[in-house]
Amino acid sequence: MSQQVAEPFEQYIGGEWTEGDGEETFESTNPATGETLGEFHRGTDADVDRALAAADDAFEEWAALSYTDRAEYLWEIYNELKDRHEELGEIVTKECGKEISEGKADVNEAWDMVEWAAADARHPHGDVVPSEIAGKDAYMRRKPKGVVGCITPWNFPVAIPFWHMAVALVEGNTVVWKPAEQTPWCGQIIAEMFESTGIPDGVFNMVQGYGDAGEAIVEDERVATVLFTGSAEVGHEIAGKVGGEAGKLAACEMGGKNGIVVTAEADLDVAVHSAVMSSFKTTGQRCVSAERVIVHEDLYDEFKDRFVETAKNVSVGDPLNEDTFMGPLIEGEHREKVTGYNDLAHEEDVEVLVDRTELDSNEIPDGHEDGVWVGPFVYEADHEADLRVTEEEVFGPHVALMPYSGDIEKAVEIHNDTEYGLAGAIISEDYREINYFRDNAEIGLAYGNLPCIGAEIQLPFGGVKKSGNGYPSAREVIEAVTERTAWTLNNADGIEMAQGLSADILTDD
Repeated sequence: MSQQVAEPFEQYIGGEWTEGDGEETFESTNPATGETLGEFHRGTDADVDRALAAADDAFEEWAALSYTDRAEYLWEIYNELKDRHEELGEIVTKECGKEISEGKADVNEAWDMVEWAAADARHPHGDVVPSEIAGKDAYMRRKPKGVVGCITPWNFPVAIPFWHMAVALVEGNTVVWKPAEQTPWCGQIIAEMFESTGIPDGVFNMVQGYGDAGEAIVEDERVATVLFTGSAEVGHEIAGKVGGEAGKLAACEMGGKNGIVVTAEADLDVAVHSAVMSSFKTTGQRCVSAERVIVHEDLYDEFKDRFVETAKNVSVGDPLNEDTFMGPLIEGEHREKVTGYNDLAHEEDVEVLVDRTELDSNEIPDGHEDGVWVGPFVYEADHEADLRVTEEEVFGPHVALMPYSGDIEKAVEIHNDTEYGLAGAIISEDYREINYFRDNAEIGLAYGNLPCIGAEIQLPFGGVKKSGNGYPSAREVIEAVTERTAWTLNNADGIEMAQGLSADILTDD
């Protein structure tokens, strides 16, 4: 698919491109300009049904291949992602609005994930376990579960699909994927990559569309595992539906109300830099973005002055410009949500320190007047106050500064005072404080003297509490897409049982 889009694009089902069962189409729009990027056929329940049937039919033959044979298809995609790095990075930026270095990083993360999954095909799979009985071998084997449904978000439209699909495919599963409706162009390109590898028909399938298509995937009995990354509301709905079905699993990575703790022992340069990166990169539209910065009173005034000054001067503008720090929000509906929380902060009578909800006209570049623009919003909040703005996820550049007094125990108590538990960071030069945070912060992703963004693909990615029930990345996703069999083999002439259980059921006459 070139960058000049000319016609409605189709679903990829059973190795073929098809308009699908319905006549409705939808558009992909550049959030920085309002420009239409492409038109796409909207998948229906019938399209999902055909995709699942194709995946189900292809499963047995695909699973029968060796790990390395399956991985060969992924190596082709790995090379294409690297070869098209600049081009695809620009497309990511055009379609989801994050600035160009982040667009390119999205593609880089995708090839890293594909490399990890494909290389893992030549690594050991399973475990040999010592048996109680000398004459027995005991070990664990894995086998693919079947059809995996993948539902992915718009903010990492190339990277996250490969978190899900690369591992699932190498492990021997087949896939039906629904990209986010905001980024179908990236979905189209990924599907074209799979087609170009010659992967067997039905192993990979893509249905474009909205939540109804995702719901049809989730509810179908042929789907063994659902891998989902997105909002907590949708993720918990999926987990609730799937949880009642025997043998079916949903691994969901969801949102957060993430915090950064800056202790009295912090390096202020590291603290300010980490907080700015965590709060405003991707315009705050990462599930791991920081919306609470918890700062010890001894450093608070200086930290506040420096953070506020930076927030006032953060460059917001054309995401294709390398000097831009923050691009637009994804769409108008999301801007309404973010600005609604900014308004709520005023209503809840917090002290607003920076309010760039409405950008000055000179901040919006020529030709971008129809973009979905918003700037940083920073306020000061009492951690003991009952405020919606400090409790609910905004998913935008909306940040509370929260001073505290006392020790690291108090800081972590404030940090944990949320329904969410995805990501967090501590900034301190005292290793004891860092270790206390490590051991007691209620999160799945923890960072020391770093921003709370920037996960590496070889680590699990997910949270606790309201933020998730699974880790759809790297090694941990293998747990979600395979079944384990504990295998015990007797090599002796007679039968000897574990735990001293008698095996003598036959007696001589």
